[in-house]
Amino acid sequence: MDDVRVRELVGRRLPGCRVEGVELMGAGMDNTAYVVNGDIVVRFAKDVAVAQVEREARLLGVVAGISPLAVPQPLFVEADEGCLAYRMVRGIPLIERDSPYDGVLVAEQLGAFLGALHSAPTETFDGLVAPDVVPLSDWLEEATETFEAVRDQVPDSRRPAITRFLAAEPPAEPDSLVFSHNDLGIEHVMVDPASGAVTGVIDWTDAALVDRANDFGLIYRDLGPDALAAALAQYGTAATDQLVDRAMFCARCSVFEDLAFGLETGQTRYTDKCLRALHWLFP
Repeated sequence: MDDVRVRELVGRRLPGCRVEGVELMGAGMDNTAYVVNGDIVVRFAKDVAVAQVEREARLLGVVAGISPLAVPQPLFVEADEGCLAYRMVRGIPLIERDSPYDGVLVAEQLGAFLGALHSAPTETFDGLVAPDVVPLSDWLEEATETFEAVRDQVPDSRRPAITRFLAAEPPAEPDSLVFSHNDLGIEHVMVDPASGAVTGVIDWTDAALVDRANDFGLIYRDLGPDALAAALAQYGTAATDQLVDRAMFCARCSVFEDLAFGLETGQTRYTDKCLRALHWLFP
């Protein structure tokens, strides 16, 4: 996919829109996205079924009525190309912010955001998302394999703690599922470039009925222990010790996948955040 095709799609699907500029926004594990005129995102999924793109567009309409943070506003779908176009959420991805930011402030907003999503009845999302449940023992097995692939990049001082974690039993499985974003890393959290305040959440490709701990784990992984505590404080009474245990487990397993992705793609922002996180994930 290139900017010529993006221009063709926008010109055909949004005939009143004069395309003045197309820029590559970024390429992640699941999607490649372009920005048109600094305002419209045209996103292409790498491996996705036609029906899934159409469902995501409908899902965004439902989420917009629940979320306290902005989400993408769909403009058109080209399902056979895995394409979803939407009005850009204001701000920049937090992973791209070079100046210091308050991770606790960000986490407080994300905790309230997750509280709103997780409080929604799961039947609200019938036909839009499915359960995404993987046994925690499988998480551990995959983390072990991925760690071996990135071992040479991991500081020697962290390896004993990692080895102990990978050899331990996983926590107990969750007893219920909730609707969640399911990929709430800082690459999907939009912030004001000046203040650092959260302006919205993007990329709902992986949204599903999941363990409520999953997204808290990504907050812990990317923003640290104080941020996790702040998010849980805003979340409310459902923040049990068992949830915290699973969130920490999720964070520790997922950091190796993100590190591998950064190394494979040469995206140093991913590798930098993961290597930094190892200090609190595996003290």
